[in-house]
Amino acid sequence: MPFPFRLFSVVALALLGGCVTVSDSPTQLLEVRAVLDYREIGGVGCILSNDAGRWYVVAPARVSVTRSATPLSVSCKKAGTAFAAEVVQSRFDADRLIGNLVIKAGYQQFADRHFTEGYGYPATLTVLMQPAQPAGQAPDQESAVASRMF
Repeated sequence: MPFPFRLFSVVALALLGGCVTVSDSPTQLLEVRAVLDYREIGGVGCILSNDAGRWYVVAPARVSVTRSATPLSVSCKKAGTAFAAEVVQSRFDADRLIGNLVIKAGYQQFADRHFTEGYGYPATLTVLMQPAQPAGQAPDQESAVASRMF
C-alpha cells in the first residue's frame, strides 16, 4: 500500500473510534449515597424523578434511571432521623459535541437533543441530609442561619 493511503487509514480509524451514536443506552446507572454530619448513613429511602419517570431506592445503592435533558429531583428520608431534597442538573456530554462537529457536522447533537441519550447525570449522587426536628419543636435560629449559603 502506498504511504498516503496508510496515513489516511490510520487517521480515519482514529477519528471514527471516538464516534458515539444514538444507539447508546437511554438509561444510566447512578450510585446514590446519603451523608449526615459528615458520615455516610444507610437505610435512607430516596425517590428520584425526572420527566421520563420515577425510581425508588434505599441508599446506599445503585439505580438505573432514564436519561433526560431535564433536571433529576432527589428526595430522601430516613424515618425520624433526617431528610433531604435536591435537584441535579443534567448535562450534555462535551466529548460527543466535539466528535459530532468534526465527524457528522452536528447531526448527532441534533439527534441527542431529541432523543436525550446525549445527556446524563453525575455517576455518583451524594445527598446531604438535614437532621429531622423532633415533633412539635421549631428549628432554632442559630442552625437556620448557619445552613444558609451565600
